[in-house]
Amino acid sequence: MVTDNGMTESQFPPRRVAGQGRGWYRGDCHVHSVLSNGGELTPEQLAAGARTAGLDFIATTEHNTADAHGAWGSLVGDDLLVIIGQEATSRTGHWLALGIDPGQVVDWRYGVTDHVIGKHLDRVHEAAGLCVAAHPHAPYPSGVFMYPFEGFDVVEVWNGLWISDEPWQANNEAALAEWGRGLAADIRSGRWRPAMGNSDTHLEGQIGRPHTVVLAEELSTDAVLAGIRAGRSWIAESASVELSLHVSAGEGSADIGGWLDTRGGPARVRVDVRGVLSGTVSFHTDRGTVHRASLPGNGSGVLEWRTSAEESAFVRIEVRHPNGHMAALTNPIILS
Repeated sequence: MVTDNGMTESQFPPRRVAGQGRGWYRGDCHVHSVLSNGGELTPEQLAAGARTAGLDFIATTEHNTADAHGAWGSLVGDDLLVIIGQEATSRTGHWLALGIDPGQVVDWRYGVTDHVIGKHLDRVHEAAGLCVAAHPHAPYPSGVFMYPFEGFDVVEVWNGLWISDEPWQANNEAALAEWGRGLAADIRSGRWRPAMGNSDTHLEGQIGRPHTVVLAEELSTDAVLAGIRAGRSWIAESASVELSLHVSAGEGSADIGGWLDTRGGPARVRVDVRGVLSGTVSFHTDRGTVHRASLPGNGSGVLEWRTSAEESAFVRIEVRHPNGHMAALTNPIILS
């Protein structure tokens, strides 16, 4: 098959990596190459960088073009999934369209006062794609996200496009606070939007810092996007950070993105963190930050805290370095 832009089907990356079953997969869903304005790396360099960074998947998200969709077919191998996407850089905010059709271009020529964002989100959803509000508080013209989150599936609360050599910036702190403040109301309404983190790679050394770790039924576009959409994910600054969050009550239990009926008794929250030297783990609920504990100097520790559905509508975790910069954060486990 030949698409409207002249690319053949064989040039596109496959939607599934064979032989990879259910598990936690690491991926970066905001990546630019030389085929985007501002990108300095070739697709070959990005694929090599993804493997070096310990990633299982990436998304090609060039600015307002599908030109890179056909550049990845020969680069994936049997160990790397490439999700086809785009970054739409509208006048009043940027957003990611992930899992769109090969060759599909999402329009970007509008602003919030045009009241047309809904129809563009619909077209991505019609292609079984995922819509991500990108870097909501980016400190440059058009980067600040002025649209309501309604209609979007996910919020990119951690974007690694560096102002300095540090991928955690004040704009990420603002995005996380905004998402966190609305989480309780969104959960009560039955429609909460998970958080994700991506590098927004333009230059060498950025890919995978940060990235999203997703529980997926297999290493495929559909399964990875389903995991992200459901909030079965957490964000890591690099592959050197490991984390698990588990809540149990009575005979029931739940992991990140799950729901737990706590009528069986008090809920025991258990966090296992590795790779954050002398870090601080904080527990967050609809009441704000409710508990903090320190990790040992070697960066590995198991921490526990108890709560109930009467006290907490959900629980999520943040892990920070001694300087306050983020190392990892999770989506919530919902208690009822």
